[in-house]
Amino acid sequence: MNNNIILKVENLSKQYRLGTVGTGTLSHDLNRWWASVRGKEDPYLKVGDVNDRSTKATSDYVWALRDINFEVQQGEVLGIIGKNGAGKSTLLKILSKITAPTTGSVKSRGRIASLLEVGTGFHGEMTGRENIFLNGAILGMTKAEITAKLDEIIAFSGCERYIDTPVKRYSSGMTVRLAFAVAAFLEPDILIIDEVLAVGDAEFQKKAIGKMQDISRGEGRTVLFVSHNMAAVKSLCTRGMVLENGGIVLEGDINKVLNLYLQSNFNRNSWSGEDGDSSMKLLKTEIFTENKTEIFKNTDPIHILMKFELGEKFNDIVVGVNICSSIGNPLIGLLYNDYNNYNEIDSGIYEVTFTIPPCSLATGDYEMEFNLSIPYVKRFTTEKSNLSFSIAADTAFGNRFFLQNNQNYNSVSRPNWFESINKLNQ
Repeated sequence: MNNNIILKVENLSKQYRLGTVGTGTLSHDLNRWWASVRGKEDPYLKVGDVNDRSTKATSDYVWALRDINFEVQQGEVLGIIGKNGAGKSTLLKILSKITAPTTGSVKSRGRIASLLEVGTGFHGEMTGRENIFLNGAILGMTKAEITAKLDEIIAFSGCERYIDTPVKRYSSGMTVRLAFAVAAFLEPDILIIDEVLAVGDAEFQKKAIGKMQDISRGEGRTVLFVSHNMAAVKSLCTRGMVLENGGIVLEGDINKVLNLYLQSNFNRNSWSGEDGDSSMKLLKTEIFTENKTEIFKNTDPIHILMKFELGEKFNDIVVGVNICSSIGNPLIGLLYNDYNNYNEIDSGIYEVTFTIPPCSLATGDYEMEFNLSIPYVKRFTTEKSNLSFSIAADTAFGNRFFLQNNQNYNSVSRPNWFESINKLNQ
């Protein structure tokens, strides 16, 4: 293995049998034994479905991972992303030597520390302090080495008051804080972190990401990071990998990887269809920028389009958009009605547009809900027409750009985000 390569995965596959614990029936074990006696391949490696959790199984076997190959350089931060059930956790468990692969090999150099679930490697009956020494011993460190790091670990975790309390009495957030501090400060050569950091509060997540940056950039250690927070992945990782149905879809530059993942999974920038009845229906929703990219930059003006049809004339109608956080909390409400002195509108097909000015939304993931309704009578706001999008920081952002664009989009020259409403020819 090359001196700069600290982790190498070759032809890695993992097969599970659905609905059972263990290897299966006695007949299957005998078939495997007879194949090995004759020098043949395991007959059950030739069967099995791909790992698609949304489809009905046609086989008793499923490939959680299939033919995975990649290398990780020393000091690199690799972001592993994918939908739930894509195989991310299975891959990390194999890399952490918690479970063995069905076929293939994993070659690594140095100590590996992993944080895959809340309380990974912790004994509930032991105190926080005792668990620090236990984890250090598992990593091959001496008592003197652990003692030298002890104060830093406790301070970083923020659990000083409870450090001599059994871990079983910790909250999930406290457990994650201490577990991450142990994994980060006991100097592993490879640090493997699953989505477990999401359990911690915002302040701790910021500290954890900063520590992982210090580990990789300052100390030259390697980090494998799994998260559904695309903003965190983009800020931390130098390279990325997308898993889908147990296989690698794309590996390489983090921006290309995020573009592909968001385009196929989270980001849904347009919807077309019919949602409603003959009197009122949504026909299309869309969000876009001038450069038509999947991930929007915080310096881009973002345009929102809403197309709908009215079967009759209404005297009181609400047309609007709600921008929500990635977990559905409302942040901003935009209403066409707020910018007009009347609500009366004739039958026909209409398009309403809004524009979000540059530098208005923080980086992160957002969802968008569309509202077409008559107050207290009927309303069409369903998940069917919802959109989702991501805002990323513009690395070329500067004062000149901000001042130039702010002249057009500040609160004086542009008092609202409403653009126009147009009746389309039928």
